[in-house]
Amino acid sequence: MPVDPQARLRERRATLEARLRGLTASHAEIVASSASSNADDEHDPEGSTIAYDRAQIGSLIADAEREREELDAALVRAADGTYGVCERCGRPIPAARLEARPAARTCVTCV
Repeated sequence: MPVDPQARLRERRATLEARLRGLTASHAEIVASSASSNADDEHDPEGSTIAYDRAQIGSLIADAEREREELDAALVRAADGTYGVCERCGRPIPAARLEARPAARTCVTCV
């Protein structure tokens, strides 16, 4: 029995939201810990800096937010019946591609 695309997209989005909450909490912890510290970690030869950690988590948050936007757009396509149809050539997007990239807008040929 085929899986309902909307259900799969909603599940993926829920998982992403949980990940985003965790990343946001980690980012807030880093910011809070650095605000109360006067350590000069920028010149510490041991390990990564607070600024690096903050930037890395910030980048992961931005990636997750972009993925959320793509999933939201895929949910709209699923609701209007265009999900799984390549936006360039109009052919069906193979199920394996949609399994790997649920928010895919194009088939592999048109990537």
